[in-house]
Amino acid sequence: MSGTEARTDAEPVRVWLVERTYSDDEQNLIISTYATPDGERYYRQERALTTFSGTDSGTPVSREVAASDLGTSDPEERERYAAEAARMAERHERDERL
Repeated sequence: MSGTEARTDAEPVRVWLVERTYSDDEQNLIISTYATPDGERYYRQERALTTFSGTDSGTPVSREVAASDLGTSDPEERERYAAEAARMAERHERDERL
């Protein structure tokens, strides 16, 4: 894609895992937050704790999501998200799972 072409909302965007939290309420959810390398956009995924078993149980270090599924991060989070996305990209292959 050249610099003059606009990205469509349907085109996939690579995001990197920047945060995992555990929801200790009655739902027992693992919340994974992924961000773009610049930290400006994020994607949040919630999974039930019970889905973390079996051969496909790990958390992907990166994923591709539609641009339309991304939110805009708060200015306070952008620097942290960008730093963590860079760290994950440097230390892990994009198809790796944790």
